[in-house]
Amino acid sequence: MSNLSPVVARVTDRIIERSKPSRERYLALVEREAGRHSDRSFLSCSNLAHGFAASGEDKPAIATGKAINVGIVTAYNDMLSAHQPYGRYPEQMKLYAREVGATAQVAGGVPAMCDGVTQGFDGMELSLFSRDTIALSTAVSLSHAMYDGMTLLGICDKIVPGLVMGALRFGHLPAVFIPSGPMPSGISNKEKQKVRQLYAEGKVGREELLASESASYHSAGTCTFYGTANSNQMMMEMMGLHMPGAAFVPPGTSLRQAVTRAAVHRVTEMTRKGDDFRPMGHLVDEKAIVNAIVGLLATGGSTNHAIHLPAMARCAGIHIDWQDFDELSAAVPLITRVYPNGSGDVNHFHAAGGMGWVVRELLDAGLAHEDILTVSKDGMRAYATEPTLDDGELKWKPAPAVSGDDTMLSTVAKPFLPDGGMRLVSGNVGRATFKTSAVDQERWTIEAPCRVFETQEGVINAFKAGELDRDVVVVVRHQGPRANGMPELHKLTPPLGVLQDRGFKVALVTDGRMSGASGKVPAAIHVTPEALADGPIAYLQDGDIVRLSAEDGTLSTTADLSGRTPAPLPAPAEGMGRELFAMFRINAGGAEQGGSSMLEVAGL
Repeated sequence: MSNLSPVVARVTDRIIERSKPSRERYLALVEREAGRHSDRSFLSCSNLAHGFAASGEDKPAIATGKAINVGIVTAYNDMLSAHQPYGRYPEQMKLYAREVGATAQVAGGVPAMCDGVTQGFDGMELSLFSRDTIALSTAVSLSHAMYDGMTLLGICDKIVPGLVMGALRFGHLPAVFIPSGPMPSGISNKEKQKVRQLYAEGKVGREELLASESASYHSAGTCTFYGTANSNQMMMEMMGLHMPGAAFVPPGTSLRQAVTRAAVHRVTEMTRKGDDFRPMGHLVDEKAIVNAIVGLLATGGSTNHAIHLPAMARCAGIHIDWQDFDELSAAVPLITRVYPNGSGDVNHFHAAGGMGWVVRELLDAGLAHEDILTVSKDGMRAYATEPTLDDGELKWKPAPAVSGDDTMLSTVAKPFLPDGGMRLVSGNVGRATFKTSAVDQERWTIEAPCRVFETQEGVINAFKAGELDRDVVVVVRHQGPRANGMPELHKLTPPLGVLQDRGFKVALVTDGRMSGASGKVPAAIHVTPEALADGPIAYLQDGDIVRLSAEDGTLSTTADLSGRTPAPLPAPAEGMGRELFAMFRINAGGAEQGGSSMLEVAGL
């Protein structure tokens, strides 16, 4: 692309050079597996008979091996609102497949946990490693080698990254990711946040809090704030793994059904037996990964993807780091403001122009790669459109020329902020991520005595006792992948927000995670090396002066840590299945490398 940003070009070239040996090995794997598993004829008659024994009217088509057979990997459960709509998808998708002479089978299911349910409790310590579990479950699902293509049904936090990771190891097959859409908007985000803070201050009770939360999270569909789940959907568009504009079409609508139907038809065209072979391993290349990062920065997406994207990329033989994020952030402006970075939610964003607007702005400004292979036969430019029904027929029209809400969706020429708001901060405390797009610029630098905690509960208890009513850098350590599975610490946002509203200078430094649902309080998150890996954060003591600054990219202390003894190791966790995940914690890599045990042991 002639007008490609020099920064985007430079970072992309560096990633390509850095990844050359591993990418070559990966593409060799894709080519080898495509040759070995080009169809089902290599299976013995007994193997094959097992594979279609319960396929009913599709038996003859699968038996002959002439029809295209699509594998469905689903993350359906009816506890998780975002995934509840998937319950009827497989039977619908089988009908859509038959329309084009193909067949479809549910290859398998993967777990899908909700961080919103486990937030602040023991189950949250399984969350990050559920991503590895999902990747492994995806591999098990596809290991029967019955399929010519794959469709992947998933939306939320760890589910999409896990599906991508597992599917990429079957990169010889074409793939389409199929979302199900966000729930209708509930009460305003401002009102929800107000009630949360009143509860943290003890001014309203649990009954009022539950009523508020239930008015926000109230029906089937994805939660409507712009957290990790909706950032996932944005990235699938930016990588070209969706049908164009699929991300935020509401569930249960005729348009949603039509887009899903088109996805099933399209995956059959991309198989070796179709006329447009596009294996997933060729779609997800270095340029596609850069597009995902750029989209994340331009939209103020979830910081969780500073962990998920490196892990996803590694499964395609691509290696990225936080310096890549930082340099791209300096070149990519923030052009959307969706809660928690703004007042409106993803439904408002979609109505204002949505992903079609974002893609067009980024392509026209040379900030995203247009020359990538995508699910759409028309390439990345096709994602600058939005789907619509015209007398029942699915068509795509150009994204709106004018923003439907200029407080939520702006242009590269007139951005909300000149950069993408995801900074690398580093120094003698470690390396970390600071999401500046959610924090007022006057709070980008905090220097104060620290108070060190080993748990979220310790912070909350100190807050309730009034011990934090001062300028303070709250340090919460032993929250990394090796320590306890790196749970999100979103439970800390209300009390720290209260302290900030009282006029104190407050910051958080932690080797744990905070998501796109968090904001307002300056935070250095994902500190690496983590405390359990002998990171400097293990040596901090109460009263040490800690400086966190997004202005100059520093995370440092004036204290001399050299002669100190590290903090005692936490006791092994038991209960809520945490003991079963010990093997994941022991082998986990660092946050900047994706926090994965599976990839470390596999040498990927």
